[in-house]
Amino acid sequence: MIEIRGIEKNYGKLRVLDDVSTTIEKGKITSFIGPNGAGKSTLLSVVSRLVNQDRGQVLIEGRSLTDWDSDELAKKVSILRQSNHMNVRLTIRELVSFGRFPHSKGRLTKEDKDFIDRAIEYMKLEDIQHKYLDQLSGGQRQRAYIAMVISQDTDYILLDEPLNNLDMKHAVEIMRMLKKLVRDLDKTIAIVIHDINFASCYSDRVVAMKDGRLMEEGETDKIINSHSLGQIYDMDFQVTRMNNMNLCVYF
Repeated sequence: MIEIRGIEKNYGKLRVLDDVSTTIEKGKITSFIGPNGAGKSTLLSVVSRLVNQDRGQVLIEGRSLTDWDSDELAKKVSILRQSNHMNVRLTIRELVSFGRFPHSKGRLTKEDKDFIDRAIEYMKLEDIQHKYLDQLSGGQRQRAYIAMVISQDTDYILLDEPLNNLDMKHAVEIMRMLKKLVRDLDKTIAIVIHDINFASCYSDRVVAMKDGRLMEEGETDKIINSHSLGQIYDMDFQVTRMNNMNLCVYF
C-alpha cells in the first residue's frame, strides 16, 4: 500500500496540493478524477519522487519515500507521465527495452527479453514492434509507452492520463489490460483519468480532487453519483445503473 499523508506543494504563491491525504491500496485500480488544475498529476509525480513536496510524507509499504534508494524504487514504482518526448529515433522494441534498465543496466538478459516480449504482446504491438516511434499514430505511440512501463515489472504502476490520443477500441483494450494486470499479476495501479465512465467501470476505488484538495474517496459506487460529481465538477450529472455499474450522462 502507498500512504499519502498531508502532502502540500506550492509553486511560488500557487498552492497546487493542499494537505492531501489518501491511500493507493494494494492489488486494486485507484482512479484519480477531478477537473483540470485539481493537482492529480502533481500528486502522482510526488508519489514517484519526480517532484518534491513542501510538506507531508509518502510511505510505500510502510517505508518513507525518502528512504528508498533510486534503483530499488525504480523496481517498485513506475510512472507514465502525460508528455513523453524523446529526441532520439527509436523503434517500439527499443523503447520498451528501456523499461528493463533498472534491472539490466543496459545489458539485456534472456529474462529481460522475455519481459519485453510479454509487454509488447500485452499491448498488441507484435506486428509493428520494429517500426520507429515517428512512424506511429498517436494511439500506437501511447500503447508503446505503456508497454515500456509494463516491462519495468514494478508492483506499483502510476499512469497519468494514459488514454490520451486513443480511440474507443484501444482505450477499452488498455483498461481491460490494466484489470488483467491487477487480477493475474497482482499489480497495483493508480491512474489519472478524465473519462468518468471509464473510471466507474474499471476502478476499484476513486479519489476525487478539486483545487488541490481531496474532495471524496472510496469505493467507486460511493463517488460515482450525481451529488458527488456535481460538487466536484460544478455541473449537472445524470447517473444510471446498468450491468451493476454507474454510468454518467453529462452532455
